[in-house]
Amino acid sequence: MASMMWRGVWPGAIALVIGLAVAPMAYAVNDPLDRIDGTEAIQARFDAASHQTQVSGKVAPDLCFSFVLPEEWHLTEVGLKAVVSNADLSIGFRSAEELRDMPQSDLAIRDAAALQRDFEEMLGRPAQSVSLTSEAGATRWSATWIDASLPTASHAMTVETLIMPLSSDWVLELSLSGVESREAYDALAGRLLTRLKVQGRAACQG
Repeated sequence: MASMMWRGVWPGAIALVIGLAVAPMAYAVNDPLDRIDGTEAIQARFDAASHQTQVSGKVAPDLCFSFVLPEEWHLTEVGLKAVVSNADLSIGFRSAEELRDMPQSDLAIRDAAALQRDFEEMLGRPAQSVSLTSEAGATRWSATWIDASLPTASHAMTVETLIMPLSSDWVLELSLSGVESREAYDALAGRLLTRLKVQGRAACQG
């Protein structure tokens, strides 16, 4: 029965994420979990002099964040897309209230467990490999599914999200995809996290 569920659910579910594949694995964004109502909560401004894009977001009237991306990025329905490459950045928020039923004590770990649950429900089977690591104040969650039917050279798909607690009530979810190599992916993710700033009411505009 498990095999039938796998074969029945996988083809439709994989269409949500496999289009964002990067060899040798697919690094996918949170398509089934988008929590931004469009991108009205996010603003992006390209600075031609520094060749950087300044990104800011407002989660609540007294909670904002900002970070800097290299080169030019434009807003999309779920985050941002690089102009000179295929890179995408999906941005999501999740509240502690939404995670109240998760048993873990740490908010970021509760969010990671919720992401794990949501993707496994969508794909119809547990991941073969799951990783949780901490870096620059964030939690990096990743899960990998391996199957011969996957259209990648390694027959593997990895979903990865950077989870940053913004307060005791909110977490920020950042998911990169379309980056040309794992090395470039790690460099961009590290730069994003080290330049992420959380701001209070005084810095929130409008």
